[in-house]
Amino acid sequence: MDLEKLNQHYFETGPIRPPSEAYSLLIRATRNCPWNKCAFCHTYRGCKFELRPAEDVIRDIETARAIAQGIKEFGWQNGFGTQPREVAAYIHSLVTNNDSVRQVSLWLWAGGRSAFLQDANSIIMRHADLLCVVSALKDNFPELDRITSYCRSKTAAKKNVQELTELRETGLSRIHVGMESGSDEVLKFMDKGMTADDHVRGGLNIKEAGIELSEYYMPGLGGRQWSKEHAGQSASVLNRINPDFIRLRTLMVGETLSLWDRVKSGEYDVLDEDEIVKETGDFIARLDFTGELKSDHIVNLLPELEGKFPQARQECLDTIERYLAMPLRERLNYRVGRRAGLYDKLNDIYDAAKYEKIDTAMLRVGIETAEQVDQLIDGMKKHFI
Repeated sequence: MDLEKLNQHYFETGPIRPPSEAYSLLIRATRNCPWNKCAFCHTYRGCKFELRPAEDVIRDIETARAIAQGIKEFGWQNGFGTQPREVAAYIHSLVTNNDSVRQVSLWLWAGGRSAFLQDANSIIMRHADLLCVVSALKDNFPELDRITSYCRSKTAAKKNVQELTELRETGLSRIHVGMESGSDEVLKFMDKGMTADDHVRGGLNIKEAGIELSEYYMPGLGGRQWSKEHAGQSASVLNRINPDFIRLRTLMVGETLSLWDRVKSGEYDVLDEDEIVKETGDFIARLDFTGELKSDHIVNLLPELEGKFPQARQECLDTIERYLAMPLRERLNYRVGRRAGLYDKLNDIYDAAKYEKIDTAMLRVGIETAEQVDQLIDGMKKHFI
C-alpha cells in the first residue's frame, strides 16, 4: 500500500487518555463526559455528551485495522521486512497530516498490545453495544492483551456484577476510575456528583467481576479547608476497595476551571506544593492495600512515590521526608527543574551541572522566593494537560 492510499483512512479519537495508555490504540466509543460538572476539570466544558452508535465505533476499529495492515504492507514493499518497529517509526515521522495513521504507527511501534476506549465514561454505553465493541476489538486485533476504559464510580455502582463479568470475559481487562477524593465534603464542594459510598460500591463491583481497577487520588483537592479529611478519608475508601492500582494526579488550578472563581472569591484556598507533598505523605501513611501506587504524571512533584504496597510505603515516606528536609533554595530549584523536565527524580538535584543551570536561570530572571516559583510553575503547568 502506498502512502497516498494509506492517508485516505481516518477514524475518530477523543482528546485525552491516561498516561499509562500513551501507547494504546485509542478508539472513541462515546463523546465527552455525561456528568461534565466537576469544578477541577475543564476537558469537556461546552461539549455535549453523546453515545456513538456501536456500528460507527466498529467501523473505526476496522479502519484502524486497515491502517495497521497498510503500514505492514508498506514495510514489506519498501524493504523493512519483519521489522515492524522500524517501519512504524518511519511512517510516524513521514506522515504529518493524518492523526489516525500517526496513532496506529505509534501503537505498532510500541508493540500493538493494548487498546483504550474513549472518552470519559464509556462503560455507560448500552451493555449489548459495549459488548459488541469490545468483541470487535478482539476480533480485529487478536494480539491485544489489554483493553481498558474510563468509568465513573456511580456508573460502576449501578452496573451489576454479571454485566461487568461479561465485559471481562469478552475482553475488557482494566477500568480507570477518577475517585479524586473519598471525602463526602470535598466531593460535594467539587460538584463530583457522587459520594464515598458510590466509590466503594463501584470499585467493589469492578473488583468482584475480575477486572483490574485503577483508582485516581488527587493530592491537594481538599485545599487548606479539608486537607486532612481529604487524605485520611480517601485512604480509608481505597483501603476498603483494595484496587490493583492507585494513581496520583496532583490538583492543577487554572483560569479555565470553575474552581478558579471560588479561589478568587476566597471560598477555596489552594495548597502550595510543599503542603501537597505533606498531604500526600499523610495519605500514603494511611494506605493499607495490596496493589501498586503509581505517580505517573508530570503534575506530580515526586515521581518516585510508587511501588508495590505495603512493601513500598516506608520508602515513599522516606522520600517525602527527605524532600521536606531540604533547604528552601534546594526545594525551589528542584521544583523548577522537575517542571522544566530537567529532573526526573529527587536524586537528580545532586547533578551539579543541572542544579547550576537551573539556579543560574532562576537568578537571571529574578526568581528567588517560593511565591515567584509558584507563579512560574503555574505558567508551566498550563502545558501539562
